[in-house]
Amino acid sequence: MKVRKVVCLLFAVLIFAVTNGNARADHKPSDNPILFGLTAVVVRENLRFLDRWSHYLSNKMDRPVKFVRRRSYREVMDLLESGALDFAWICGFPFVQKRDPEFLELMTVPIYVGKPLYHSYIIVHKDSPYLTIKDLKNRIFALSDPESNSGFLYPQFLLAKNKFKMEDFFRQSFFTYNHAETVQAVAEQFADGGAVDSYIWEYMKAHNPKIADKTRIIKKSPTFGFPPLVSRRGIDKKLVKHMKSVLLAMANDPGGRSFLDGLELDGFGDSPPSLFNGIKQMANDTRRALLWLSLAEEKTRK
Repeated sequence: MKVRKVVCLLFAVLIFAVTNGNARADHKPSDNPILFGLTAVVVRENLRFLDRWSHYLSNKMDRPVKFVRRRSYREVMDLLESGALDFAWICGFPFVQKRDPEFLELMTVPIYVGKPLYHSYIIVHKDSPYLTIKDLKNRIFALSDPESNSGFLYPQFLLAKNKFKMEDFFRQSFFTYNHAETVQAVAEQFADGGAVDSYIWEYMKAHNPKIADKTRIIKKSPTFGFPPLVSRRGIDKKLVKHMKSVLLAMANDPGGRSFLDGLELDGFGDSPPSLFNGIKQMANDTRRALLWLSLAEEKTRK
């Protein structure tokens, strides 16, 4: 009787192993979706293009591509670090920040008006009297994201080099987590000024003038590397190479060209990490200036 029970148990284990093995064999790695993170770098008006782009990339990659939208850059960076994303469209500021160990690789950079560059715009309401950022002292200011270059780092840099901390300069500041909403906040006078991505402001100027025309630019930054597309270290290099080649080829493919025209981008290019050295230098200069201000305040209190 005991022998019979043992034989039955062994038979059940064998059946489970065979069945489980066949299930794994039937489930190909290519069935798993490629996860691509997105944030406010995508214009709100262009969300309808995402399904088309997902379908286009899925066909080219011969594998499902799923866009994962999150509100902030920090959320996307955390997902990349944890391995929950394969690729992401981020910003130059989080890209240049030091990580140990590093978990990002630059994949490609969008080409906008012929170059992989853009600006930060400081904007105010069109009817306001403000001419410079200094005129916005004790006013309300809209920012996009704590890790945005154009929507946070640049205005912080402008103030720090003039010996001001943002929290002491503005009466109030707040994050919209969306460049388009920053433009709208200024247009509707919820904020006296704001800092935005030039690409998104110009896109809104062309496609949503009722909002953008209520604002005007009082400060234009130097050029910065356009928000990059990155891959996570540790994923299959062949997958990264394939995705990059698909993105680079979009400008010469009718389906890809149609999508790029909708985004008002020329295409995607092969740029070096040094493209973002200006942002890295600005971040370092800002950090040093804020440290100096903190030390000066501490000395004054003593």
